[in-house]
Amino acid sequence: MDKTKKKRRRLIFRTLVLAVLVGLVVFAIIGNLSQDDAVVAVGDKAPNFELVQFGTNGERKSLKDFRGKGVMLNFWATYCKPCEEEMPYMQELYPEYKEKGVEIVGVNLDSTKLVVNRFIDKYNLTFTNLHDKNGQVMDLYGISPIPSTFFIDENGNVVDKVIGPLTLEKLEEHLKEIQPEA
Repeated sequence: MDKTKKKRRRLIFRTLVLAVLVGLVVFAIIGNLSQDDAVVAVGDKAPNFELVQFGTNGERKSLKDFRGKGVMLNFWATYCKPCEEEMPYMQELYPEYKEKGVEIVGVNLDSTKLVVNRFIDKYNLTFTNLHDKNGQVMDLYGISPIPSTFFIDENGNVVDKVIGPLTLEKLEEHLKEIQPEA
């Protein structure tokens, strides 16, 4: 009788462990599928959004405002050292590429405006910087590590996506790629 009880307990225990494992696998698969849907990939239309622009009195800008131009969409934060290192490169190339129909748009993920405004002043950033205070655009684009940069053509299509910092040379290559044809 003891042997049958032990066998039954073992069977119940193994069944429970198997059920838990199957549940975890199903959960992982569903989680991965739903995450993939949120990510913006190369070839996709860049989702539109609207955020408050730094340095204005609450003026809002949307991605649609830049239609007809190439757009470099850079997600960054002041606490991100690689972000800080690439900012001077963006500012250096911005005046030249603005004349060629390319806009650089920064999407800042910090929560405090004061810190971001000081950062913008420190680096004399003249390109558009928007405040994604609640992370809604970050979620829309599926941003995880920063910096992350999307290169969008004049028709609103994502041409390239770079995760991590850009060198001056790489940045210029990508800006040339999204420059509208004259």
